[in-house]
Amino acid sequence: MKVAAIQMVSSTRLADNLDRAGELIAEAARGGAELAVLPEYFCLLGQRDTDKLAIQEPFGCGPIQRFLSGMARDHGVWLVGGTLPLTVEGSEVPPQADRVFNSALVFAPDGRCVARYDKMHLFRFDNGAERYDEARVLQAGALPHLFELPSVDGHVWRVGLSVCYDLRFPELYRHYTAQGADLLLVPSAFTHGTGQAHWELLLRARAVENLACVAAAAQGGLHENGRRTWGHTMVVDPWGAILARREADGEGVVLADLDARQLARCRAQLPALEHRRL
Repeated sequence: MKVAAIQMVSSTRLADNLDRAGELIAEAARGGAELAVLPEYFCLLGQRDTDKLAIQEPFGCGPIQRFLSGMARDHGVWLVGGTLPLTVEGSEVPPQADRVFNSALVFAPDGRCVARYDKMHLFRFDNGAERYDEARVLQAGALPHLFELPSVDGHVWRVGLSVCYDLRFPELYRHYTAQGADLLLVPSAFTHGTGQAHWELLLRARAVENLACVAAAAQGGLHENGRRTWGHTMVVDPWGAILARREADGEGVVLADLDARQLARCRAQLPALEHRRL
């Protein structure tokens, strides 16, 4: 299966970001991608954290979700909408005007939304110069989520969803592997400093320890709000080898072929998943 991990440098303007995402999705489709993954916050990296609140949508309707549905349908691809802000609602979580979910939505080639994952782990970082605390405007998700993708290669890929900071919590990915996941997605907006130190290391570790493919679409460059993200969008195979990677800042599409037969060989040759004791 050919997968496209899309790198962006999202701006403070929703319409511009959707236009650019549409162009990159079209490029991915022309390249033969069956699955395209947008980065975290593909629709907006605002001047302030609270800018997310102004563009929030209830799950199931809204211009961002209509855009994603239309792109999946128009190009005949499975599309993972990086993340977008969804309104906190429902019986399990009380409505909060000052919080949104940071959600990854999956759309099938017919435009249906088939999966939703709300980011579970919320990033906080303070090195004296940079300070981030996602909990100020985000509501943490409660549950992992995976979906099935029947590929033209004949393999039904079981795909585990995660977002950015989740990458530091290996138990989430082990949960997915225990549920049969063989592809792990990590749309992200890693800071430049943490990305430089840990991005590749963590992605390859998650692939190796779970004997799974990993596709990580990233924000990558200097944004209008002054934030600099690490980029280096990449796809990793179950042996930890990098199949494709974007080395430079800036927008682009990273294409890679995932081989279900290689995945099966890796798991047969080194059956570490069968040897777990905990």
